[in-house]
Amino acid sequence: MKRTEKNDMPNGHLHELFVDELKDALSAEKQLLTALKKMQQEATNEELKGAFADHHEQTQEHIHRLKQVFDHLGLAPRAKTCKAMQGLLEEAEEISFNFDGDPIKDAALIAAAQKVEHYEMATYGTLVTYANMMGHKQSEDLLQQTLDEEKETDRLLTDIAVNKANLVSAF
Repeated sequence: MKRTEKNDMPNGHLHELFVDELKDALSAEKQLLTALKKMQQEATNEELKGAFADHHEQTQEHIHRLKQVFDHLGLAPRAKTCKAMQGLLEEAEEISFNFDGDPIKDAALIAAAQKVEHYEMATYGTLVTYANMMGHKQSEDLLQQTLDEEKETDRLLTDIAVNKANLVSAF
């Protein structure tokens, strides 16, 4: 891929990489949107079902924010297939299948979901840094908002795991 620099901004050498990562993030969020509905249906714990439902709504907002970032850059929002998310979601489906009917299924679903959250946190952390370095303040704020929500979702999943799903007697 030929790299083009945006000389009219600080650290313009990062522009193409930033856009490539945005495309990847858009694909990841779109894939996750579908998977969260499945995870919600597979969960047995009502609090976990609710967390997956809430994150589904948040994911719709994350997609909207990514589209806003593309708009700030003067670009059409285009996704490129996020292979990492594909792999994480395939693993989540496998986990769901392997533990179907098992009392630890919710714990397994949380483990899979947290792998996804950690991937998203890494992605958004990088995007926030790039936006900051290039002086894209509006984009940085939008991406930071999403990063903060991903971190909160991870904390919520940990709480559900530690206080409910990982405790077989909680069922």
